[in-house]
Amino acid sequence: MRKQKGFSLIELLIVVAIILIIAAIAIPNLLRARIAANESSAVASVRTLNTAQISYNSAYPTAGFAGSYGALSGNCSGATLPTSTAACLIDTQLASQSKSGYTFGIAVTGSAPVSNYAVWANPQTQNTTGVRSFCSVADAVVRYTSASLATCAGTETPLQ
Repeated sequence: MRKQKGFSLIELLIVVAIILIIAAIAIPNLLRARIAANESSAVASVRTLNTAQISYNSAYPTAGFAGSYGALSGNCSGATLPTSTAACLIDTQLASQSKSGYTFGIAVTGSAPVSNYAVWANPQTQNTTGVRSFCSVADAVVRYTSASLATCAGTETPLQ
């Protein structure tokens, strides 16, 4: 009987089974890490929005806080000066109200000068892009909840 070179069918099936077991262990960990990264990005974006709102309020005291993402962003080329309608305080990605699997919202109360604002971030797909929603009001404390937010009441759980 001549010698055959190569792997037997049983050997190949064992290798495939081992690869599938490793993948079954690794994929859930990868998804959890992705959710954690998306949530971290959402918290950082809410903090950026808080800083932008405080800067906007300082730069335009007669307007108060900004009521739209357009007022916080704008065309920020070198020749264009910031105004109360385009303050150049946030980047265009955040101004699009969608970033890292989260959708962002903003609301103000009152008339000029606006004294209160609320910003929030909801996962685009619950349990896939994120598990928690984040928000903040004029006190600049980032809060979270497991429910989807339509605004921030300021009564949600503070982020530690």
